[in-house]
Amino acid sequence: MDIDELMRRLFELYPDGCTVDMREPFFALISTVMSHRTRDDVTYPAAEKLFKRFSTPEEMAEAEVEEIETLIKDVGFYRVKAGRIKEISRILLEEYNGRVPDEMETLLKLPGVGRKTANCVLAHAFLKEDALAVDTHVHRISNRLGLVVTKNPEDTEIELKNVLPKKYWINVNILLVKFGQNVCRPVSPRCGVCILNDMCPKILL
Repeated sequence: MDIDELMRRLFELYPDGCTVDMREPFFALISTVMSHRTRDDVTYPAAEKLFKRFSTPEEMAEAEVEEIETLIKDVGFYRVKAGRIKEISRILLEEYNGRVPDEMETLLKLPGVGRKTANCVLAHAFLKEDALAVDTHVHRISNRLGLVVTKNPEDTEIELKNVLPKKYWINVNILLVKFGQNVCRPVSPRCGVCILNDMCPKILL
């Protein structure tokens, strides 16, 4: 497959995906933790509401968990996430001087933080060019397109790094998430209007 042509078409379809939305590290971390199994159009309004009330690790660590729950109640598993948000804030204060780490291994030590979350923080908050975030959309589409043959997002991350030129790593999550939400959907993908249907070995018409 012509990777450059594939990415050119995606950039053309989603020009906003050409630039990473730089976010403050603490907001990037907490909002990504909140996003697990929750749509972006639900996650980010809830995150904005939360950060209007508590905007720093200090404020979040001192907050009552019940108030955090109330502020983020629209997101999935909000009670579990509220506890994690408070615990993450405490750990940042006690172990990292209130700063979000900018290394994968350190981020993975935080509760509720997996490789996808860590990579999103590294890409969106620290503009790390070696960060490649793989969620269910990226995993599914990469396999449908035949870019990789993998069984889980962790393996997909490894294999995509072997397939995609490094210059694309920081953008691929944004592009494929949008593509997966609007065109290459989990159920009833819109193959008839897909700009990649002449490149895809798994046309589902």
